[in-house]
Amino acid sequence: MAGYRRERVNEEVRRIITETVMNIKDPRVSSHIVSITHCDVSGDLKYAKVYFSVLNASHEEIKEVKTGLFSASGYIRKQLAEILNMRSTPELHFEYDDLAEKSDRVFELLKQEEEKRKQKESDNG
Repeated sequence: MAGYRRERVNEEVRRIITETVMNIKDPRVSSHIVSITHCDVSGDLKYAKVYFSVLNASHEEIKEVKTGLFSASGYIRKQLAEILNMRSTPELHFEYDDLAEKSDRVFELLKQEEEKRKQKESDNG
């Protein structure tokens, strides 16, 4: 599949799943702020990795959300099939996206280094 078409499919799948997740009634999902960060649909459109993040959640809560999303995958696939009208609806695999946590950690480390540098300059100057 051409790269630009695949990107369009990835974005459309992400958009539909994002809207669908907001309507899931499973308390494992609905009790958290879940965002779908991106999707990666395979070239043959049979599989899709769906990356999600959860705002202010512990490791246990993230596992619960992932279980809830897996449990609701049939409902999500049904919504995808109705809206996308593709020959086959991809099988969904949910993965936690920890990019936000990693970027926060890097930001904190950079901030600490900047404070150390300023402290060193004030001690020397």
